[in-house]
Amino acid sequence: MTLLLTVDLRKSYLSGPVELPVLEGIDMAVVAGEIISIVGASGVGKSTLLHLMGALDRPTDGTVLYEGQDIFQLTDRELARFRNRELGFVFQFHHLLPEFSAIENVMMPALIAGRSKEEARQTAADILKNVGLTGRERHRPGELSGGEQQRVAVARALVNDPKVVLADEPTGNLDRKTSEEVHDLLWKLNERMNQTFIIATHNEGLAQRSDRVIRLADGRAEEVTGRQGDRETKG
Repeated sequence: MTLLLTVDLRKSYLSGPVELPVLEGIDMAVVAGEIISIVGASGVGKSTLLHLMGALDRPTDGTVLYEGQDIFQLTDRELARFRNRELGFVFQFHHLLPEFSAIENVMMPALIAGRSKEEARQTAADILKNVGLTGRERHRPGELSGGEQQRVAVARALVNDPKVVLADEPTGNLDRKTSEEVHDLLWKLNERMNQTFIIATHNEGLAQRSDRVIRLADGRAEEVTGRQGDRETKG
């Protein structure tokens, strides 16, 4: 099942009087349950594409369809609700609130979605267990390692059971060993929960484990490899 579709997606930025094109017609389909890695040189537009697919920014032209709905036909308020309920985000830097504990950070999106405090806390505790942080729920970010902080960020992205998780260089700020642990976590979550991940990364090892790899160059996208191994098509 096609979950998310971009059609002739374009994005340009103004630099003084000059218009600088970043994306020049991206056509891309995302199937439910797959892991897609987006690769390419720095500055090629990986983050820009993720931000458009995640409705964090609006395109200059083109369409993003989510389950057949043109998301940019929504009002800003409707888009905010859509992001909170349907999407999860993981960034290179965890962006955890330092004054709150791990479980409180994970609860935030659920509370924003209108769930009760008790339900949000129980869901957050269950997800923290799934990402291997049992016993660390009450620790604040400053009391956690870099890998643990990023696991909290992954848990926060999952708390509202989003259909798509968009991850922008999720291990770019971690050492190699910790990066591999976070990579393994994403794949386990995909297998256990059939979670759809779209990951922008410089890490070729991470990319090659994906169901599909999309390379950006000169504002356009090209699929450069299919699934590795014997993973079956999902959805």
